[in-house]
Amino acid sequence: MSTFQRTAAYHTLGCKLNFAETSTIARQLTDAGYDKVGFDEKANVYVINTCSVTENADRECKLHVKRAMKANPDGLVVIVGCYAQLKPEEISQIEGVDLVLGAKEKFNILSYLDDLEKSENEGIVHSCEIEETDFFIGSYSIGDRTRAFLKVQDGCDYKCTYCTIPLARGISRSDTIENVLRNAAEIAARDIKEIVLTGVNIGDYGKGEFGNKRHEHTFLDLISELDKVEGIERIRISSIEPNLLKDESIELVSRSRSFVPHFHIPLQSGSDDLLKKMKRRYLTKLYSDRVNKIREVMPDAAIGVDVIVGFPGETEEKFMETYNFLNELPITYLHVFTYSERENTEAAAMDGVVPVAERKKRNKMLRILSEKKKMAFYQTQLGKTLPVLWEHENKDGKMFGFTENYVRVQKDFDPASVNQIEFLNLEKILSDGTVSVQSSYQNFLAKA
Repeated sequence: MSTFQRTAAYHTLGCKLNFAETSTIARQLTDAGYDKVGFDEKANVYVINTCSVTENADRECKLHVKRAMKANPDGLVVIVGCYAQLKPEEISQIEGVDLVLGAKEKFNILSYLDDLEKSENEGIVHSCEIEETDFFIGSYSIGDRTRAFLKVQDGCDYKCTYCTIPLARGISRSDTIENVLRNAAEIAARDIKEIVLTGVNIGDYGKGEFGNKRHEHTFLDLISELDKVEGIERIRISSIEPNLLKDESIELVSRSRSFVPHFHIPLQSGSDDLLKKMKRRYLTKLYSDRVNKIREVMPDAAIGVDVIVGFPGETEEKFMETYNFLNELPITYLHVFTYSERENTEAAAMDGVVPVAERKKRNKMLRILSEKKKMAFYQTQLGKTLPVLWEHENKDGKMFGFTENYVRVQKDFDPASVNQIEFLNLEKILSDGTVSVQSSYQNFLAKA
């Protein structure tokens, strides 16, 4: 491609891990001379990093291919990510797609671009068997100057009956502690104030660290070392399985220099019967024990929960078990997912299918509960002086930030505050669900 103008655009679907990997791919292309442009701008290469957790993510992939073709009909479209690994041939048939790279190939994108031509028929597929994806590529994302997503682990050895992620990402494997610390130091050198640890199953950190299945280190080892990295103000744990969140890790966070009081712990169901059908590795008693331990040592911690509605066999009675369990639990917010059948999963063949309309109704009930929980938590924080990390976006003259314990706040936009941590008094909950802040004498003392 001698006339290649070396411009590339990127779009990421799905999780924080995907954002970390897209950013790494983008740095590879930038280092090779590709200028980064916006996804709706004219580019020579469009990279779409896909997710396949829900059916909606599959449809979104097709929509963004159309977006790329609208921006530049002659642009090359490359699809990577989980959907690309699970259904490469299907994606190659999408009009406009030129190249599909599976889990093993996505970080070798440069080796495929030089000879790539715009396809008139179906795209070219390079995709391995998932068993071949047994190596680790370190990644971190830098979207703005405020926060970075740092990948520490990939893949999963769990066999949850609804999940395709092991089929898309392979076995559990980890970055070395040395490389994680090196990446964290690189992030700190860019004056980024917050790191979010990401992976598929980060509590399983240490497995596959040196190409074997043993745990050379543990998650506790990892966070103990990261807590010593100079220049990082905050480290946030993105999502961790309740059975892998140990008391020692909770206690370390409670006395940490940099880890913030915020946990996101997948539950999926408040019914022990359904947890067994899902092949989760805990029951509700263990889950409530984890939440109560956090509350014991960090009363003001934010606790987020993943939950699935409409799983096969979820009767009205079992759904209400989930609703009541969450209602009584001292948590902060929910991420609610509506179950959708996925190919090659055990759950897709299970009896007790819940009608789609009922799934949507239950989703709405839990989202309303989530909002009530969040507002109740915010209410407990009013009047406190807390550190706020301000983000860069100027939205109609307002700027937004988060406290350490994940209260979203706003104030009038001030460019001097971008990427700065300010101690501010939380004043009142506003109509948009954020919290207003004000300076105070306490603020002056806290800074001093």
